[in-house]
Amino acid sequence: MFSKFTSILQHAVEALAPSLPLQEDFVYHWKAITHYYIETSDDKAPVTDTNIPSHLEQMLDILTQEEAERESGETGPCMEYLLHHKILETLYTLGKADCPPGMKQQVLTFYTKLLAHIRQPLLPHINVHRPVQKLIRLCGEVLAAPTENEEIQFLCIVCAKLKQDPYLVNFFLENKSRRTEMKTPVLTEGTKESALAPDTGQSPTEDQAAQQEGPQAAAAAAAASSPARNNNNSSNYNLVTSLLNLTKSPDGRIVVKACEGLMLLVSLPEPAAAKCLTENTELCELLTDRLVSFYNALPQSMDPLDIETVESVNWGLDVYNLKEDAAVFTGKRALISFLSWLDYCDQLIKEAHKSAAAVMAKAVRERFFVSVMEPQLMQTSEVGILTSTALLNRIIRQVTSKALLREMVFFLLGEETEAETSATMAQNPLRHRLIEHCDHLSDEISIMTLRLFEQLIQKPDQHILHSLALRSLEERNYLENKPQEEREPLENGQPHDAVDLEEDPLFGDDLSPDSRLSGSEWLSSSPQPSPDHLKSDGKTEVHKIVNSFLCLVPDEAKSSYHVEGTGYDTYLRDAHRQFRDYCGVCQRWDWRNAPKPLEKCNLDSPFFEGHFLKVLFDRMGRILDQPYDVNLQVTAVLSKLSLLPHPHLHEYLLDPYISLAPGCRSLFSVIVRVVGDLMLRIHRIPDFTPKLLLVRKRLLGMEPEGINIDHVTLLEGVIVLEEFCKELAAIAFVKYHAAASSSP
Repeated sequence: MFSKFTSILQHAVEALAPSLPLQEDFVYHWKAITHYYIETSDDKAPVTDTNIPSHLEQMLDILTQEEAERESGETGPCMEYLLHHKILETLYTLGKADCPPGMKQQVLTFYTKLLAHIRQPLLPHINVHRPVQKLIRLCGEVLAAPTENEEIQFLCIVCAKLKQDPYLVNFFLENKSRRTEMKTPVLTEGTKESALAPDTGQSPTEDQAAQQEGPQAAAAAAAASSPARNNNNSSNYNLVTSLLNLTKSPDGRIVVKACEGLMLLVSLPEPAAAKCLTENTELCELLTDRLVSFYNALPQSMDPLDIETVESVNWGLDVYNLKEDAAVFTGKRALISFLSWLDYCDQLIKEAHKSAAAVMAKAVRERFFVSVMEPQLMQTSEVGILTSTALLNRIIRQVTSKALLREMVFFLLGEETEAETSATMAQNPLRHRLIEHCDHLSDEISIMTLRLFEQLIQKPDQHILHSLALRSLEERNYLENKPQEEREPLENGQPHDAVDLEEDPLFGDDLSPDSRLSGSEWLSSSPQPSPDHLKSDGKTEVHKIVNSFLCLVPDEAKSSYHVEGTGYDTYLRDAHRQFRDYCGVCQRWDWRNAPKPLEKCNLDSPFFEGHFLKVLFDRMGRILDQPYDVNLQVTAVLSKLSLLPHPHLHEYLLDPYISLAPGCRSLFSVIVRVVGDLMLRIHRIPDFTPKLLLVRKRLLGMEPEGINIDHVTLLEGVIVLEEFCKELAAIAFVKYHAAASSSP
């Protein structure tokens, strides 16, 4: 009661007294705080019952006013006084002792506001960054502490300052062997004056040197004296450690703020900080342990559709309603928590310094993908395989950081780059198992795994395509090995004339000149068709290629012309858009040496199409006997591969006129065999054409489901085959036009 009266009286006196010069006023408020510790005998009264908060607030106001009245960058006498008398050191000592109770909270607030409000750089001063470093060590010590909010605000303002001037981070990489922290004295009656002899953590000689050096000299010394730069691996990164501790807070807002602080720190360009971050903190452990924990909390069985369709998740925006989530599907809350943390890991790695990103991504691969996901994917339970594959598909879809994507790809496909053989295709057990799952007895597993690969081949990583297809086609040994004199002569590695499709009636409005792809050397280098389908004037006849696909399915097996809006031209716009998107991704890849000239290819080596293409071709060969949904997914993957602008893939998948080596097959030859089988079976089915048309209309929702139709699987397969051939024709046309328009 008495202290409150004293405070009121003091404010009244201050209001009536004439205004003092700023420095005198500043010194007055500081001495009022120090006198409290000398004169008071009540150590247990909370700080809010004293004048200390008011004096600290006045000191901040004076410092802010002083800076506003001076030219930019000029240090005023009040700030000089704060630095010279080591006021921040003293406040740190008082905050550490929390005397009077609540003082730590006041000190944290003072530091935070000082760094936030003062525009001139303070951290380069040794009498600022030393106490700031020591105050950082006090943060996150106690979980759910009453000062958590002030702690996270303080840490975040330090992170923001480091983001503005990244070199300052070297002040916060603390050498373990040199740090000798003095014990804080207990503020009893006999030791109160120790508050005025602050814990500086340095020798008197260092103190004297610090008095003489300015912020510029300190800044220059920061990088040179960094423990990490001196090849000393025993460094503390206390700022990261304190933030990591606060990520374990039960308060979600504190956790998000701590994660934001870590995001700022990992993005700093200083190599020393990146090295210390991954070698001397538990950041990698936090990321992976929490990812594993969230994954293990998921139900053992989940509907793949729920996993695929749950709303996209951004970390930090994890708003939820337990009752609503449980009503949608069991495990939705756990799934969103997992995907939210995955998004954080992905974004953190994307923002991180390159060396730190590589280490964090490798940790996720080893501690999550290999340790947790691989056993799930390799299990024999069909329910478990389906759930884990659906989750992996969602993970692939969500990952965008280059480093994490590369580690995930290596996990799934291995790091091998040499051509596959039938003997080596099983050397990576997980890759082999996943590809085999594309042809699983369970149609659900087959469809989900095919979707996974469809998602994978659209990711911007060159190794994916090389591992799944390109390494098997590199030598072009699928071609018949003709003598050199029988090959078509080329000029400078190109055919005599470029293709001219400007007036092509099929071109129409779907591919306007304004939307054509920009020219590039690699795009126009697709292997050219063989000489038996060249025009008399030497120009490549693209219509023969298009018609080769359009005419594959015999007229009696076609049904699209009976239904409006299902012609070949409907695929052109989609093919153009998708091809343009692929070109944007692939243009960064080193495909400049493709196509490999035939004279440099080892055509005598035995050809193996690769495990992935083998399974796809096998499934394509059974298109008349497989469920409709399986066929849709098989053709979707093959069309994505066909869209890729690599010359060897284009030649192997889209050129009907190549002469195949004995025993080899291409996509076109597989479809030819399917059509041959179809011709034999059509005549065994009465009323084939009416049934085919009815099935098409039912699939389009134009006819209600009625009586069962026999041979429905075959009829649906014929419809998918017809549509797939039209799609391939459109892709071939778009790619030939792009190559022609980019040729000189």
